[in-house]
Amino acid sequence: AAAFAPAQTGKASTALNAFESELGAQPPLGFFDPLGLLDDADQERFDRLRYVEIKHGRIAQLAFLGQVVTRGGLHLPGPINYAGDSFDSFPNGV
Repeated sequence: AAAFAPAQTGKASTALNAFESELGAQPPLGFFDPLGLLDDADQERFDRLRYVEIKHGRIAQLAFLGQVVTRGGLHLPGPINYAGDSFDSFPNGV
């Protein structure tokens, strides 16, 4: 019967326990850092990486929205460069 009993394992202690209570750490993974970017990090480094991730996410959302709006046929007025080419002179997807 002992062969079918669950093995007793101790709770592993890692340096990531400092960030287990942060927003976004959810069961079953907890704090997920597969590349180990925060192995020897402090709270300041964690906050900086979180800020940069949010900023890049927002830029990606704006880029997607720009593609959707442009492909929907809405183009900005005025010239796009000093040669006088207008936004409308370029076809969608270029």
